[in-house]
Amino acid sequence: MASAQSPSPPPTIRPAGPGDEQLLGALDRRAWSTRYSVQPRPQPPYEPFFGPERPPAHHLVAELEGEGLVGYVRCEPPSGLAAHAHVRQINGLVVDERARGRGVGRALLEGACALARRQGAVRMTLRVLGHNVPARALYKAAGFREEGLLPGEFLLEGEYVDDVVMGRTLR
Repeated sequence: MASAQSPSPPPTIRPAGPGDEQLLGALDRRAWSTRYSVQPRPQPPYEPFFGPERPPAHHLVAELEGEGLVGYVRCEPPSGLAAHAHVRQINGLVVDERARGRGVGRALLEGACALARRQGAVRMTLRVLGHNVPARALYKAAGFREEGLLPGEFLLEGEYVDDVVMGRTLR
């Protein structure tokens, strides 16, 4: 009789710190694809992962027991306008390929929404490339809905790709 395997422990979500910079930069470069990014493929010498526009405070990281850091989400105010202070925007979500399908992305989204609520936000938005079907499904499962479409907004590898705007309330 085969014994049932116990489910793996959920990811640990925590604030990013300066000591995570090298691991996050390497993860970002490994995960780069036109499926996820409109930026050119990173080339050496690599820019720092954190910077004035991307401080550690805007990032949460995911760790899996025995595997270390396997993902991150960047969540920040979409602008400096007082009239926009109630909104947070996800401007990056990356899960290491070896950790996909194990609840890491969902846990990062839940962590980002909880952090945004603690900061007083009542709304979360994001943009996702139309051809990134797995990410769109993840966002939908996490309560986001499609609120806008910019058809053919990007030209990636000779193909026009839609930009999909998604959002959800945090109440």
